[in-house]
Amino acid sequence: MITLQERVHAAPKPDDWQLDKLHQVFRVRRGHKNAGMKEDNLLSLSYGRIIQKDIQTADGLLPENFEGYQIVEPGNIVLRLTDLQNDKRSLRQGLVTQRGIITSAYDAVEVQRDNDPRFWFYSLLALDLAKHYYSLGGGVRQSVKFADFPNDWVYRPYLATQRQIADFLDRETARIDLLIEKKQRLVALLGEKAASEVDLLIDGTHPRYANAPTEYAERTNYKLKILCSRLGNGFVGPTRDILVEEDETDAIPYLQSTHVKNRKIDFQRKPYFVTRDWLNTKPKAQVRQDDLVIVQTGDCGATAIVDEEFHGSGCHAMIITRPKPDCILPRYLLQVLCSRSGREMLAAIQTGALHPHLEVGFVKDVSIPTPLRSVQDEILRWIENELDSLERIQEKTQTSIDRLKEYRSALITAAVTGQIDVQTYAKSGTPDRRLDAIQEEMGA
Repeated sequence: MITLQERVHAAPKPDDWQLDKLHQVFRVRRGHKNAGMKEDNLLSLSYGRIIQKDIQTADGLLPENFEGYQIVEPGNIVLRLTDLQNDKRSLRQGLVTQRGIITSAYDAVEVQRDNDPRFWFYSLLALDLAKHYYSLGGGVRQSVKFADFPNDWVYRPYLATQRQIADFLDRETARIDLLIEKKQRLVALLGEKAASEVDLLIDGTHPRYANAPTEYAERTNYKLKILCSRLGNGFVGPTRDILVEEDETDAIPYLQSTHVKNRKIDFQRKPYFVTRDWLNTKPKAQVRQDDLVIVQTGDCGATAIVDEEFHGSGCHAMIITRPKPDCILPRYLLQVLCSRSGREMLAAIQTGALHPHLEVGFVKDVSIPTPLRSVQDEILRWIENELDSLERIQEKTQTSIDRLKEYRSALITAAVTGQIDVQTYAKSGTPDRRLDAIQEEMGA
């Protein structure tokens, strides 16, 4: 027979571990509804952790009545086995550490006698990290229940070994998580520093200007409509009868607001396509290289530049601007609008409380602090150097974070499948040496 661990992780059974069916380890909790509101400690599953939520919140996603929720106890494991094909990023189980209530849409399981719930939480997490749950929801099947796979064979250690493994993983994952958190804080702090530096370069007050010619610090406020030869909306989405396939002759991409990402046009989400001939009948919708597009709704105020040789069309939910090259460099205007002060200017003219929106008429009158055209190239170089330096550090740090996450996943899988002896592993100091090597390699 092939166990679940062998099938998913290709991990052979340790000699001193025993075989059991999954239903001999776990029992699905039933009949624990919160009738009569016996509990009001609202819990939620958030990326692999069970967290508290305010039951009095005005969040529209919460029901008015929580009597249909289920009561869970410390040591229970909650699994979300829904939306398997659409959501492939979330972690789908969490270990309950306090009595409370959680939606009945999730499965709550408890371990049978002589089992440590922490060990089995990590075991289920290892399955999740290997994307096993997604293989259960094939075709149109978006959801499964834990009861759908109770007859899988699993191998398990005795209770004392389970506790040793759980203690080891509690300690080592906490160390790794702390290091990841520190690196993420570093990236945030560097982002704040870079934003401040860019703002000072844009408004002409950066210390760098003290050693530069006087004209470098000069600024004149011009309305955006003065700096651009064109400023207006795209067009309402093309009807299906004029859409064509990407490989068709003269197929032209149709930009949408969701393509505006981090100062650039990002086609990770595939665009629609129209023909060049049809687009020529819509001159106001045309987008070309060095145009800037500003999102009107959704990520309101997000701005990107069309920085490659490009000819396409833009949707009505974005404002298309064409800077006058003799007045302002397109990339300089991009940095102004994407800076912290630029986003604040655009936020100040948004209309609509529930659904913020940018009106073209208001955007046209936004004042842009504009240096002399003759010095814009040098100032732009200073700004882009600041941002490039930050981007290099971010990429290096993110690579380090990704490696730590991979190591964390591998460590969990190896421990819960018995591929490492956690007592020997811990006493030898190997975890420390591995973490130190990762930190040294990534410059931590």
